Amino acid sequence: MSNEIMVVDPLERLDLLKSLASEVRVRILDLLHRKGPKNVNQVAEELGLPQSTISANIQVLVDVGLIETKSQKARKGSQKVCYSTFSELVVVFKDRTPAQDLGVIEVAMPLGLYTRCEVSAPCGLCSTDGVIGLLDVPDTFLDPDRMRAGLLWFTRGFVEYQFPNNATLANAKVGGLELAMELSSEVPGTSKDWPSDITVAINGHEIDTWTAPADYGDKRGKHTPGWWKLAGSQYGDLAHWRVTNNGTYRNNDKVSKCSLADLELERHRSIRIRIGVKEDARHPGGINIFGSGFGNYSNDIVLRLLKA
Repeated sequence: MSNEIMVVDPLERLDLLKSLASEVRVRILDLLHRKGPKNVNQVAEELGLPQSTISANIQVLVDVGLIETKSQKARKGSQKVCYSTFSELVVVFKDRTPAQDLGVIEVAMPLGLYTRCEVSAPCGLCSTDGVIGLLDVPDTFLDPDRMRAGLLWFTRGFVEYQFPNNATLANAKVGGLELAMELSSEVPGTSKDWPSDITVAINGHEIDTWTAPADYGDKRGKHTPGWWKLAGSQYGDLAHWRVTNNGTYRNNDKVSKCSLADLELERHRSIRIRIGVKEDARHPGGINIFGSGFGNYSNDIVLRLLKA
């Protein structure tokens, strides 16, 4: 069973929403989610429906990306086995700001709306109202309540976000990509000297590894809620990356050769942003990501596509 989450803007994926307007197809997805991969005959037997009906409906789900099929050896020849590609489907109306008419296509992603995660303790999430789930339990990162998160932290691993590639909808050529978020390292308590190597990847390409200098706790973050203990992480540094045709820049300094061509934006309907601390990091000092209602900026994770 997949643990991935699909984030869907209904205005962009009407085909996917239409595919769910069928009790049969919803029952197929439910079966594969609960009981794992099955071939067409097994699905038909479980649901008590003709094999031809199941085959036709599975093809609809394959076409929109909700099911994958793989050929496996069988007693006679081969058989197609069906897999559910996502464990959760989240429907979100994205913010379409006037900035899109000014040569900039911008999307602000809520902190808890990651589509994949692999994290290790100490870890946790909280909203402006309180802690979400259980502290230091990685499975809490799958709690649906994570959508309200304004601060998350973990020691090693990553969170990955799936941004819509709205440049394809606007039929616009991209001349630059910008990414901004508030980050710090993570230590039990806080420390003014606690370096951590934070790696950022876009569409599977690592654009930079930035060494966050500290886990700041000298004063309360400007937007950090009053209930959050002063001994906890208060704010971070606002990190800004820009990917151009000539490479990647962090805060105006060139940090890698990864260019727009490497990201192949024109080939993808979405843009995958992964943020984390790798197992082999020289400074494995954890990570805090601050979102709305926390830190000094109270910003979501912002992705901007600059029109050429």
